[in-house]
Amino acid sequence: MPMKISLLVLRCKDIEISKTFYEQLGLVFVKEKHGNGPEHYSSEYDGVVLELYPNKDVAPNDNSRIGFKVGDIEKIVNTISIISTYQSNNSTTYIVADPDGRKIELKE
Repeated sequence: MPMKISLLVLRCKDIEISKTFYEQLGLVFVKEKHGNGPEHYSSEYDGVVLELYPNKDVAPNDNSRIGFKVGDIEKIVNTISIISTYQSNNSTTYIVADPDGRKIELKE
């Protein structure tokens, strides 16, 4: 079986603001808490779980970049500030920043 990413955890300065941002991309979150761990948000799509965990310290500055293929990209890019774009294989990729400054690539 080929390897497939199944979990991505993002540490966020304010998980409520981050949740709102990622919901604009089409993700649906549920609140979770495992044992004595912190409350966090989880979204599963196509076998991949994206979790938003609180990070009370300074927002991460790790130069991470995440890419999403989304539907109705025109609607999304009209509601989010675009940092830049680039062309590849006759399609446009939009670069936006999440609330913690991570670069997010969006394409349809």
